Amino acid sequence: MTVRICEVGPRDGLQNEPDHLSPRVRAEFVDRLSATGLASVEVVSFVNPARVPQMSGAEEVCAAVRPVDGVDHVALVLNERGYTRLAATRCVEARMAFCVTETFNQRNQGRAVERSLVEAAAIVAAAHADGRRASITLAASFGCPFEGAVDPGRVLAIAERAAATGADELIFADTIGVGVPRQVTRLLTGAAGLGIPIGLHLHNTRNTGYANAIAGLEAGVSVLDSSVAGIGGCPFAPNATGNIATEDLVYLLEGQGVSTGVDLDALLSVSAWITEVLGRQLPGQLLHAGRFP
Repeated sequence: MTVRICEVGPRDGLQNEPDHLSPRVRAEFVDRLSATGLASVEVVSFVNPARVPQMSGAEEVCAAVRPVDGVDHVALVLNERGYTRLAATRCVEARMAFCVTETFNQRNQGRAVERSLVEAAAIVAAAHADGRRASITLAASFGCPFEGAVDPGRVLAIAERAAATGADELIFADTIGVGVPRQVTRLLTGAAGLGIPIGLHLHNTRNTGYANAIAGLEAGVSVLDSSVAGIGGCPFAPNATGNIATEDLVYLLEGQGVSTGVDLDALLSVSAWITEVLGRQLPGQLLHAGRFP
């Protein structure tokens, strides 16, 4: 069995950090990650820097990052304006994201879910016309910080419309880390007939992220998002904490006999580097505990 890992540390990992790293340091972060065997690295998000200052200078980061054969450099966009900015860079994939609940989508993106769906279709079409891949991430698929539990029927109805855009991949995101394996299995089983590769974006806020990753593998996901050292969180979600840590996930998958193509020792070196850059102990456990045996 194999699975593709999309490293989101330079984007989701840094967007909730109190320290704002320069474009030069963020580009170095991407370059270090790109040398570990990861298939995809989410480089930046093209969002309003006044709202997410950690992502300012996105174009500078993209220009400074070194292309690496076999590594897809991708970027997040929330609307057509963001895609216009992405289109001027070397990023090979647009990851369009929106929230499945109205309250969260208004707070995060300033628009109704319906409008985001329309924009998603336009972004997918534009990306394909430009020769890029396009994926859609459905944020808060397992729970919303403002509306509480989310009806899986609603998520699947939105997923059906998202799949109809012709996107190359559909990703269900546990944005605030509330999901449990039963929910993962239910959602992915419901999405199995959509005819599109499915991924998971998992946070570990309540320590269920790794169990959810295993449930996702059993349900046939093609991609798992994670963030080196476990950094990350949504700046518009109260009490948000980090993603599942990439090195911890790779250790788990290797033990399960799942191939990722990632050099775990190289990844641990990047985890140690970003820990030093940020100047504090980060949530990932493998860096502290060490490999075994």
